[in-house]
Amino acid sequence: MSVVIPMKILPHGAGLELPHKATAGAAGFDLRAAVPEGSSLKIEPGGRDLIPTGLSIAIPRGYEGQVRPRSGLALRFGLTVLNAPGTIDCDYRGEIGVILINHGAEPFVIRRGDRIAQLVIATVVECAFKPVVELTDSERGPGGFGSTGVGKEGPFS
Repeated sequence: MSVVIPMKILPHGAGLELPHKATAGAAGFDLRAAVPEGSSLKIEPGGRDLIPTGLSIAIPRGYEGQVRPRSGLALRFGLTVLNAPGTIDCDYRGEIGVILINHGAEPFVIRRGDRIAQLVIATVVECAFKPVVELTDSERGPGGFGSTGVGKEGPFS
């Protein structure tokens, strides 16, 4: 099943390659930086910035958009999406912005058209919360961080 997502290209996004999947099996659509032609944005180590994409979308009810990091940028430069995954609700109609943070040791420069993140469209489950006095038992119970073995013998035990 294919879901059609109406997309508006904003004036500063004109001429940029539209989001597309790099391979047939990819889950995410590449998002590109819509910084002005001939200029750039520099994110210093430890710094963060909101990068425009020049795109607005109308996600159908029952779906959401997830803005996720690009693994190559994270591995090679320490650049990632700060609020990963960033959520785009189905009723949001503003520009898609990507909050990037530089965890690397060097400044990172972003130029017009650079692939900065990926967009995944996902199903949203409609649910309601019901207050109860007790929860059903489970094998794990109330065990939290590290309770399933991480930190006891090591993270890969």
